[in-house]
Amino acid sequence: MTPGNPRKQVFRIGALALAVALLGGCDDAEQAKQDSATRHYGEIAFEPCTLASGAGTNNVQAQCATFEVPEDRANPEARKIRLNLAWLPATDEGAATDDPVFFLAGGPGQSAVQVWPVIDGAFGQIRRQRHVVLVDQRGTGGSNLLACEPTEEESAAQAGPADAEALAAFARRCAKEVAGRADTRFYTTTDAIADLDAVREAIGAQKINLVGGSYGTRVAQQYAKRYPQHVRSIVLDGVAPNDLVVGGEFARTFEDALALQSAQCRELPACAQRFPQDARAQLGSLVERLRAGPAQVEYRDPSTGEMRTGTVNAQTVTSLAFLFSYMPQTAALLPLVLDEASHGRYASLMSLYELMGRNTAGSMARGMQWSVICAEDADRHQDASAEGTLLGPDVARMFFAACPHWPHGSRPDDSTAPLASDLPVLLLSGELDPVTPPRFGERVLETLPNGRHLVVRGQGHGTFGLGCMPRLLGQFMESADAKALDASCLDTMTYVPPFTSFNGWEP
Repeated sequence: MTPGNPRKQVFRIGALALAVALLGGCDDAEQAKQDSATRHYGEIAFEPCTLASGAGTNNVQAQCATFEVPEDRANPEARKIRLNLAWLPATDEGAATDDPVFFLAGGPGQSAVQVWPVIDGAFGQIRRQRHVVLVDQRGTGGSNLLACEPTEEESAAQAGPADAEALAAFARRCAKEVAGRADTRFYTTTDAIADLDAVREAIGAQKINLVGGSYGTRVAQQYAKRYPQHVRSIVLDGVAPNDLVVGGEFARTFEDALALQSAQCRELPACAQRFPQDARAQLGSLVERLRAGPAQVEYRDPSTGEMRTGTVNAQTVTSLAFLFSYMPQTAALLPLVLDEASHGRYASLMSLYELMGRNTAGSMARGMQWSVICAEDADRHQDASAEGTLLGPDVARMFFAACPHWPHGSRPDDSTAPLASDLPVLLLSGELDPVTPPRFGERVLETLPNGRHLVVRGQGHGTFGLGCMPRLLGQFMESADAKALDASCLDTMTYVPPFTSFNGWEP
């Protein structure tokens, strides 16, 4: 059903509206207009809404609703929480299939509804004949968000050198702050997949297609293990194996990505001449220098253009390098920024650090992330795995520092076992991905006889919208046959050359 023309609607109920007006009110007429805009997907009533990206562009028209579920399924009569949902009807609704796509966001802590406008373009072909359903995982976005605003003192402590005690204190305060509206033990992946299946049942879909990105690939695998009868196909982009310790492998995978990026530079004469020192060695020297003594720097505010004064420390450099490595477009800047900093010129590094920090601030629900990783990953982490790396063990220690102070649940005994299934699965990896490298996808593929793994050359974390990938996604969703795809169009993907100056790269 589509919303009717308001003038025709008023005409149809004219007699009723007149009667109501004579009684001194028009609430029923207004309610009738609202009811005409309501659409049902199965048992769930949706209303028109606009999904907007943080940048205010790429707005997407959708249908939105909330759906109530028990917070603790073992005690269904106790507190209920409302899941935030969005439904994107198929663009050719007359030909729509009855097996919708469920998109599963990353993180842990990302809102599927909030991130969708950024990736909507990649799903154009899929959306022609399939509805897309977005569920903000409990604890994220509009689904009883588990997040706290840090005080100025807490922000300052977390922006400085790694301080696990400061983060632990913040977690203790946040736990008290959310305790009145959430039992944080029930915000795990296990709880989330039960929510997804409740939504599936409510909309009346017997089977669904799962599309997960990053941490969302864990959610997809766990759902398929528990509810295989309700899964038609799976797409995993940036594959996280079920036994991966989220946050515990970053130091090693980042090192691997740096090595690949450095090798790429050495193969380009202009880059090799401009940056003769290996990026890993240069970054290591810079980190050691700043650990010995942070540097004061004047830099231009990336938002206002005003001059500011700040402090560059080792964490500033490693954080920026790690974030830059996610995408080849930003990774291409890294050799130049490191070279500038190695000569004591920190202004560009500090401006970019501020810019990246602002762009990523608030994108993850910190409390929900703690609920997941403290229940599912913390006890499996080993500090020794990061010895000898640039990031070292401090990154993972900070990742799990909240766990002793954040009430959390546990994971099922078989949760780390691989997904062994005959379901059709398309696995996607970026060659230079610093957090979920292609070897993770290869590992997951071993127990998926009807799976296929595509590695996109020269790319980083997240490949949904790259090159011809949207077309391949559409074809896979139609055929549910990953092995039959002609993926030769991906051969045109290549590396982004490193910048040799702030004017760009040499041809």
